[in-house]
Amino acid sequence: MSKVFTHMTMSLDGFIADPDDGIEDLFDWYGAGDVVVPSANEDVSLTVDEASAGMLRDLTEGVGALVSGRRLFDITDGWGDKHPVGAPVVVVTHRTPEDAGRWPRTTFLGDVGTAIGRAKEIADGKDVTIASASVAQQAIMLGLVDEVCVSLAPVLLGEGIPYFANLGARVLLEDPVAVQGRRALHLRYPVRR
Repeated sequence: MSKVFTHMTMSLDGFIADPDDGIEDLFDWYGAGDVVVPSANEDVSLTVDEASAGMLRDLTEGVGALVSGRRLFDITDGWGDKHPVGAPVVVVTHRTPEDAGRWPRTTFLGDVGTAIGRAKEIADGKDVTIASASVAQQAIMLGLVDEVCVSLAPVLLGEGIPYFANLGARVLLEDPVAVQGRRALHLRYPVRR
């Protein structure tokens, strides 16, 4: 059965990027090993340790659609219409780009609920992953997320873009599944229903 999950790499103090959108210290683990994890985007190469490779394969191989926020989409230039997980992308935005045709595998929608629903349709029984802190927060509050995944990096950023902020309510999670990787501790928390 398909599920909706969110996965982000986060600093120990809760940030997914520094104030200037820097991710270098957080993403050390993506090059901290000798196991190559194939990517659908030839511009993205991942060489991680064996434990991290297993976790990455588990999170990416069953993905049928990815939901992103417009900010991340713009920063990455839409991943060149080829996100590393190899799935079509649904972008939550109130401003569809004028040149949206540049990304034929991308759908632009105006709200999180509609975007998750469309992503489920596109995924056709496969998983939906969320790659955006803001979208993840909104989807969690709407009760649309089945699992929260965190790759916890051994760094304290002190400030930046938080993974979870201003949720406005308590969200209970089940006990985590933990995978110790090199330069990251990978945690998977099913959302308590």
